Amino acid sequence: MATGHVLLGLLSDRDQHGYDLKHQHDRIFPEARPLAFGQVYATLERLSKKGHVRTVSSEVVDGPERTVYGITPAGRVELQEWLDAVEEPAPFVANPLAVKATVALLARDADDARRYLQAQRAAHLDRMRHYTRQKTDPAAELATVLAADYALAHLAADLEWLELAAQRVEALLPFAHELAPTNGGSDV
Repeated sequence: MATGHVLLGLLSDRDQHGYDLKHQHDRIFPEARPLAFGQVYATLERLSKKGHVRTVSSEVVDGPERTVYGITPAGRVELQEWLDAVEEPAPFVANPLAVKATVALLARDADDARRYLQAQRAAHLDRMRHYTRQKTDPAAELATVLAADYALAHLAADLEWLELAAQRVEALLPFAHELAPTNGGSDV
């Protein structure tokens, strides 16, 4: 995620100060890592130096003076170019789940591997129930529903892969010794 572009997007609707931008980000992207205030202000400073945001005013709201920022015409162009650019699919899949499950299949006997895959499947189903509750809550905001849909799609793909891995346990485990390093494990 390009934090600067996200902040530009949040500013495209209305002028805001960093405090509001941080809270709006965290509300709109509830499943993302919350932004740190320092990250917001450092990003706004960079955007200002590039001419993508400008200081609109300063105001005192419940404490310290807060600077209100607005997006500039150059910032709108930058935001539009970013939104128009297609995100290229990653050339490599580096999913920790896939790595751990593969190692579990290679390092354990069939019963242990099956138990691991079943436990992982149960954890995924539990997380899917969580997101389903979130997105079906009548008070859920659009951003929450979209985030839940995205997470559910990824979890469903993981589940499909886990089920495929479980089907292959019997086929993979007899050949695990052929896949393991032959130098006595010194690669670890």
